[in-house]
Amino acid sequence: MTGPLLGIALKLGATLAFTLMYVAIKLAGAVPVGEVIFFRAFFALIPLFAVSLFTVGPRAVIATKRPRFHVVRSVVGVGSMFAGFAALQMLPLADITAFQFVMPIFAVVLAALFLRETVGIYRSSAVVIAFAGVLLMLEPHGGLGKIATSGFSLGAALALIGAFLAAVVVVFIRQMSVTEKSETIVFYFMVACAIAGALSMIWDRVPLDVSAAAMLVLCGILGGVGQLCMTYSYRFAEPSLLAPFDYVAMVWAVAFGFLFFAEVPETLVMAGAGVVIAAGLFIVWRERRLGRGLGVRRLPSV
Repeated sequence: MTGPLLGIALKLGATLAFTLMYVAIKLAGAVPVGEVIFFRAFFALIPLFAVSLFTVGPRAVIATKRPRFHVVRSVVGVGSMFAGFAALQMLPLADITAFQFVMPIFAVVLAALFLRETVGIYRSSAVVIAFAGVLLMLEPHGGLGKIATSGFSLGAALALIGAFLAAVVVVFIRQMSVTEKSETIVFYFMVACAIAGALSMIWDRVPLDVSAAAMLVLCGILGGVGQLCMTYSYRFAEPSLLAPFDYVAMVWAVAFGFLFFAEVPETLVMAGAGVVIAAGLFIVWRERRLGRGLGVRRLPSV
């Protein structure tokens, strides 16, 4: 298998690995978010360096020309991961996956604001439609009108914060990718996450039994494999071709959520996710027609 088909296979493998990573985190039980992040980041370095032995080499993974960018990108990325993993402990698997689909929409807005990309009437309309989908997804969690009250789901709020911060990360990655390898961006992000997670464990950690520890180690390895699959998928196929396959994650989430946790997605959440997905696919189609690479969706190291 070569070319675009290999790229598609790698992207599908990435969505599967990331969803199984979430399953492993949930199966680990009530573990503090910082402790989860430490395992997620530390053990993700194993597949990263293992693959680097056959590609760029371990030294190239560490080499960087823009250390300050790595610091800022890592701080924002750590915040995104803390918010996302905290939301994961509060929401069903399908819900957290649905909220993640909002991230590319945020990225379009941020790219227009900070990278001065031209956003025409078509993409602007798609962003507005996607926002309507977000409102639908929020309704089962208290609705937009209850954000300031206890009636609004903290999990939904954290999921949206995580998606927004992940979109901010995209802006940094697009600037960094001129000089930095994807593997290098992943490495410094994982190191920052591991340090942040380890520091949080000074104040908040729980003893792990063998089963929970195994699940957290597995989550780190799966996360690393997912990042590598996503990174390398873009070497064999264009981002605009691969972008629609991101939404296969919802299939995995619904299936595994029901299989492992007997979760049945809320109708409004699924309807809202459908609206957001449709808006995202329209943006993909529009960018492909205009001949742009849809770089805001290339996320090798988020």
